[in-house]
Amino acid sequence: MEWITPVLLSRIQFAANISFHILFPTITLALAWVLLAFKVAHIRTGDSAWQKAYQIWVKVFALSFALGVVSGVTMSFQFGTNWPGFMETVGDVAGPLLAYEVLSAFFLEATFLGIMLFGQQRVPRWLHTLSILLVAIGTSLSAFWILVLDSWMQTPAGFEMLDGKAVVTDWYAVIFNPSMPYRLMHMLTASALTVAFLIAGLSAYMWLKGRRDGAVLKPLRAMLVFAALVAPLQLLLGDLHGLNTLEHQPQKVAAMEGIWEDSTGVPLLLFAVPDSTLRENHYEIGIPFGASLILTHEWKGEIKGLNSFEDHPPVPLVFYSFRVMVGIGSLMIFVAPFVLWRWRKQGDLSKPIAYGLVAMTFSGWVATLAGWYVTEVGRQPWLVNGVLRVADAVGPVGSAPILMTLTMYLVTYVLLLAAFIWTLFYMARQTVSHDTAPTAQWRPAHG
Repeated sequence: MEWITPVLLSRIQFAANISFHILFPTITLALAWVLLAFKVAHIRTGDSAWQKAYQIWVKVFALSFALGVVSGVTMSFQFGTNWPGFMETVGDVAGPLLAYEVLSAFFLEATFLGIMLFGQQRVPRWLHTLSILLVAIGTSLSAFWILVLDSWMQTPAGFEMLDGKAVVTDWYAVIFNPSMPYRLMHMLTASALTVAFLIAGLSAYMWLKGRRDGAVLKPLRAMLVFAALVAPLQLLLGDLHGLNTLEHQPQKVAAMEGIWEDSTGVPLLLFAVPDSTLRENHYEIGIPFGASLILTHEWKGEIKGLNSFEDHPPVPLVFYSFRVMVGIGSLMIFVAPFVLWRWRKQGDLSKPIAYGLVAMTFSGWVATLAGWYVTEVGRQPWLVNGVLRVADAVGPVGSAPILMTLTMYLVTYVLLLAAFIWTLFYMARQTVSHDTAPTAQWRPAHG
């Protein structure tokens, strides 16, 4: 099949790698800070429930951290094997940023991770707490440098092209490029919500299995309160990020909204079937003037359509991914306060509520992946927006070897992901069966 080209296969392979990899930093980024909060809560209150909660969730952190490191290494190999043109053209920018990320991980995460995981009974309490803090800072710095690079690829700044290569002229402009603050905050809140619903879902699963002490219910309630606060903030940050994208990558926004022609008073499409061949949508269901109001803050604001751009991304994937991300985010905004309200009203969880939370366990993953597809696919056909095209960066490797390695990657990742999810629920069941705490239920105080 002629359409299966090395460029397409290389894109799919890198997408598979980064899709698998990002799942685990999305957990560790926020979970490190949550573990620190559990530790501090135990120190301040003396409540053993927080210490038990720390012991439960630090195992999840360790497992996620290990898979994140391994998958990150395999992903970085592809810069040399599949995308040599990337480093040849923008290596002066990307190389130092990737090096800063590695140094952050090495000096903080790797150095203090052992103390965090195994040193609780071997070092003074202050040193163990400090180690958790430093690991949390390390994970945040690692994410910061990766997001700097990705943001620069979206909105490049602080460089000039000399002999076909990007040369840095202003590192401040490179780091604080136009989209970086929005992308960073959007990712931090995405990680926070991912962890909040991960803990809430697995805690609800433990509750259903019979463990109903404070070590399960206190973190569960804390994460629901956290999610109830962060989810609306994520909506606000997403709106600001969208306005920034409209300014710097209007063709991406047009694909997100399914807008083909320059229009005023554009409706906000809740559903449609984009047709890239006819360059129109079918079966549109929308809110009149909604897109114009959100994007321009005017009822009849004008938005450029895809037909106004020489290059634009593949529309269906960007269009549907955006709606998955927004749909799950909206569900999160509703679920957390609703569960807290029902819990307070009934004085305890109920099985339907608990099953609903279990169903939401990995909702943050789905929303994060959808958001990344909007971001990365929405940049096509550019690898570095306006600087380097995807087709110009791919290596000379043929379709057959790429297809073979892609198949191996996909099989491995499916097995690892299934094993990871199974292990999380297995650890939850083991936590229940090995619990020796009193069986009296913990309930939030009324008043």
